[in-house]
Amino acid sequence: MARGRDVASVANQVEDQPALQIGARVGYAVSGVLHLLIGWIALQVAWFASAKPADQSGALQTISTSPMGRFTLWVAVVGFLALGLRQLADALTVRTGGEASRWGDKAKRISKAVLYFVLAWPSFSFAKGQPRSSKTQSADFTATLLQHSGGRLLVGAIGLAIIGVGGYHVVKGWTRKFLQDLTKNPGTLATRAGVVGYIAKGIALAVVGALFVTAAVQNSSTKATGLDGALRTMREQAVGSWLLTGVGLGIASYGLYSFARARHARV
Repeated sequence: MARGRDVASVANQVEDQPALQIGARVGYAVSGVLHLLIGWIALQVAWFASAKPADQSGALQTISTSPMGRFTLWVAVVGFLALGLRQLADALTVRTGGEASRWGDKAKRISKAVLYFVLAWPSFSFAKGQPRSSKTQSADFTATLLQHSGGRLLVGAIGLAIIGVGGYHVVKGWTRKFLQDLTKNPGTLATRAGVVGYIAKGIALAVVGALFVTAAVQNSSTKATGLDGALRTMREQAVGSWLLTGVGLGIASYGLYSFARARHARV
């Protein structure tokens, strides 16, 4: 029990560090830039069949070729690491609610921490000048799982989990629950951007999950193509260019909301 209190005490001290709080806000701002770029690339895919990846690697590639690109990439690494550490510290200090509620909250925050640490990795790779395609990484990861016994079930479970996360984003946007993440209402424009952004991102994630499920059913890693594959799958549908345009603008809206979150987030 004493050791648990010691860990929580250290986590509280970490939470209160101004540098970590500033870093977390920087992370949200960087996320905003990446989502704006992904939205812009999605529009190019929708109408000009651009070959540039409509995902994080495509956004990072765009940043890397810009003035101050390498510096910006290192800022992205620091920001995402700060967000991951912040979520991890939050998970260790959860004290409110019943037992089930506390563990559920801990699990959610730890999951977010892992996500931000994962996001930091490709930024780190691009900053070092060793970029890797997110699409290739997704397919390679799926291929590795499919080689093992029970791998198809695991890939399918991952797909269903991603679909669930996508559904959660849609609900969070529709109900405006994301406002609970902020210290105050960010204003009408940012709120509307958040609604549209969360719903669009949720739809995109649901398609990503569906591709993982398809990969499991067909035992083919090439089906698990991540966000880029999901957006290109949308383009292949009836009125696909318009559908992808809507989702692309929605992802860009999430980017705009992220800037408001960088300012008003509970950090």
